[in-house]
Amino acid sequence: MKTTKHLNTTMKIASILVGILFVAFIVIQLFALKSQKNIETYPYEVTQQYDGFEIRTYESTLFTSVKLSTKNYKESSSRGFSILAGYIFGDNDRNEKIAMTSPVAMSLEDSMTMLFMVPKKFNKETLPLPNQSQIKFKQEPAKTVAAISFKGWADDEKIKTYKQKLKLALDKQGISYTNRFYFLGYNAPYEVFNRKNDVIVELLGLQTN
Repeated sequence: MKTTKHLNTTMKIASILVGILFVAFIVIQLFALKSQKNIETYPYEVTQQYDGFEIRTYESTLFTSVKLSTKNYKESSSRGFSILAGYIFGDNDRNEKIAMTSPVAMSLEDSMTMLFMVPKKFNKETLPLPNQSQIKFKQEPAKTVAAISFKGWADDEKIKTYKQKLKLALDKQGISYTNRFYFLGYNAPYEVFNRKNDVIVELLGLQTN
C-alpha cells in the first residue's frame, strides 16, 4: 500500500516537472520568435529564381570577423561565436553592448572565418575596439551570389551536401561562380521552429557595381 502511494506521489511530481519544462520551452520559443522579428538582417534582393536556388544581390556591409584554425563546422562555430559574442556583449574598450544581427556567416574554406554583421548605425570609426586582437573589422563589398536554403540544424555533412547541390545546379544552368562559399545561419541554438540556413557562393560576371 505504501509502495503504491509512493509511486503515485512520484508520478505526480514527475508530471508537474514535465509541465513546468513544457511551459518553459514554449516561453523560450515565443521569445525567440519575437526576437527574430526585431533583429537587423543582412539586406539582399532576390533578382532571379531557379528550381532549388536563387540569385541575390547584397549591398556593401561591415562585419566583425574572426579567423579560425579549423574547417570543422561544430568546433569553428562554437569557438567563433564565443569570441564575437563576447565582443558585442561588452568585451571591448568601451564595455559597450552591440545588438545581435542575423545571419551569422562562415566562410567555407580550409580555415573558416566567422562574421557578425555590424548594425547600420555603426561604421569602422564609431565601433568600440575589441579587447581580443583576433577580431577584425571587414567591409564586405556589394556582391551577387547564388543561394540554396535548407531547414533544421546545420552540421558539416548537411553543409557539404547543399554546397554540392548548389554547384551542380549552377553547372546545369551554365552560371559561373567563384570558390568563395559561405554558410549563413539565421537562428540561435535554442530555437527549434522555423530554422533556416543558406549556402551561398559569389558569382562570376554578375557582380554589382
